[in-house]
Amino acid sequence: MIYISVLALALAPFVAAQSTDHALDIKAIEAHFTQSHVVPDLLSSFNPSALLSLNFAGVGDVTPGQPLTKEQVGTTPVVTVTPANSSVQLSGTYTLAMVDVDAVGADISKGVNRHWLVNGVTVSSSTVSNSSATAITPYAGPWPAAGSGPHRYVVLLYEQPSTFSAPEGFTQTGLPVAPMDFAAYVQSSGLTSLVAATYITVEEGTATASISATSAVVTSTLGQSSSHGSSTASGTSSSASATGSTPANNGSSRTLSSVAAMSLLGAAIITFIAA
Repeated sequence: MIYISVLALALAPFVAAQSTDHALDIKAIEAHFTQSHVVPDLLSSFNPSALLSLNFAGVGDVTPGQPLTKEQVGTTPVVTVTPANSSVQLSGTYTLAMVDVDAVGADISKGVNRHWLVNGVTVSSSTVSNSSATAITPYAGPWPAAGSGPHRYVVLLYEQPSTFSAPEGFTQTGLPVAPMDFAAYVQSSGLTSLVAATYITVEEGTATASISATSAVVTSTLGQSSSHGSSTASGTSSSASATGSTPANNGSSRTLSSVAAMSLLGAAIITFIAA
């Protein structure tokens, strides 16, 4: 019993650090947004302070860039947000949005289709709640045109400042899916802090036009990168691209390393006790 107690005390700080330190996860989502061209197509830069997760009924939690069918994402997902570290407090109200940034290389100069826009959402126990919020555009599942390639549907959570004011044309509820100048909306409404974001890809049929190539995100190399949020990576372990390859599980390398380290330490302690 004494040895077990010592082991628990020794591992407690290690386990706590693994559960609260999301530095590698933040690097991974930043890299995903760069390699998929969401930065700079939609956002000029991306430095989140939290991680956003989507859970669709029948699918479960999805990873950044995960290819899904329009049937799989037809119902409103459960949105959760996890602070990058203990210094990030998720209180107050937020704006939640989902926009269609089209396929990589598409011309979106005339705007992006709005599929979800809700003001005044709150975060309770990490879950984003819109029960008392204002749904400018209620969730409308992705529905890309057949043959137009894998569309990038980006879900974003912005902090609403006390000075927030919905711009002209966005004060009514129940507005349908429609093109919008998303950057102009963010600026004119006073949304300044993008807390977290993620994206999925949805494609209908086979692309009839050439889609711009993207590089892969290799999570096992992100911790070695000296550039914060760099999308440049080498190696062959878990990777994902914006054009439909199997997406990486953010932080997987760190998690596997952690489990391996704990297993080795546990084995060493057991051997010592047995001796």
